[in-house]
Amino acid sequence: MGDVTARTPEGRTATPSPIEEAEDRPAVRHTLLARLRAPRRPRLWFEILLIAASYWTYSLIRNAVPEQRGEAMRNADWIWDWEHRLGLAFERSVNHAVDSVDWLVVGMNYYYATLHFIVTIGVLVWLYRWHPGRYAAVRLILFATTGVALLGYYLFPLAPPRLMTGGGFIDTVVLHHTWGSMASGNLADMSNQYAAMPSMHIGWSLWCGVTIAVLARPVWVKTLGLLYPVATLVVIVATANHFWLDAVGGTLCLSFGFTLSYAWYGALAHRLPKRVAVAGPEPTPEPTREPEPAATGRSTAVWERSHTEPGRPAPQPVDAEAVSSPPAAPARAERVQP
Repeated sequence: MGDVTARTPEGRTATPSPIEEAEDRPAVRHTLLARLRAPRRPRLWFEILLIAASYWTYSLIRNAVPEQRGEAMRNADWIWDWEHRLGLAFERSVNHAVDSVDWLVVGMNYYYATLHFIVTIGVLVWLYRWHPGRYAAVRLILFATTGVALLGYYLFPLAPPRLMTGGGFIDTVVLHHTWGSMASGNLADMSNQYAAMPSMHIGWSLWCGVTIAVLARPVWVKTLGLLYPVATLVVIVATANHFWLDAVGGTLCLSFGFTLSYAWYGALAHRLPKRVAVAGPEPTPEPTREPEPAATGRSTAVWERSHTEPGRPAPQPVDAEAVSSPPAAPARAERVQP
């Protein structure tokens, strides 16, 4: 029951060959996969809902990771020790130097608190407006970067330098009474304090910087794009929110995002078309019009009658010269005299 049959030319029924069905299925799957991979114009309402839901889910999972304070402190000591061995333990010196200039450290606190979101959202809006064909591929890089960072928070809990015991770092937000960190002051209960590795401040700022540098046209805009992640690195170190090795972790997460986007779309995002044509119904082909009677030699009356009377069979072509000129009279035979 439920067998598929096909009628043969002789009127008999036959079951389709399973080999033929197997050959059709990969073609269908290939077509569906190609449609999913093809760049398409983003929808504004869908993008707003997607970004809001994704960030809410990311924050929920990030904050749900057990803080594991003891392990986070041990990991911070381990990283600090390794940076000393490498001769690159410069975070404390930068932290104290910047803290000596009030206006500078306060500005960095607000930089850390705000630009992380403002610039990222601004780049997304710019992509949506001016590069809709590349938007989905670049957005996938950002989402994949953020998603894989959750593994780091779970597998490697890490205390930021300002929370280390005996590290000698200054918590610039607490000292200067500014709003610059979700893990300082009264906001500490709203965020996981020991999710410092990898640094998504670096992951997101580097995503913004690379996107702007590659897709923007003015040289000064490209330059600002490249300087943005550099400035962010200085800020996260100066405010003692991250080790520089946290920035390395954020860069590795971004590399995973680029790899996933390339594997899915089969090309780097900037090589995709800038704009995507809006899909619509195919234009109806115009009916072909026969040439005017002057070009074919058919009489005007016959041509008009064949095109104004529907259902009438098309008449045989008539020579225009034969219609316009009377028939020639038959030649008379001359009488021959005997």
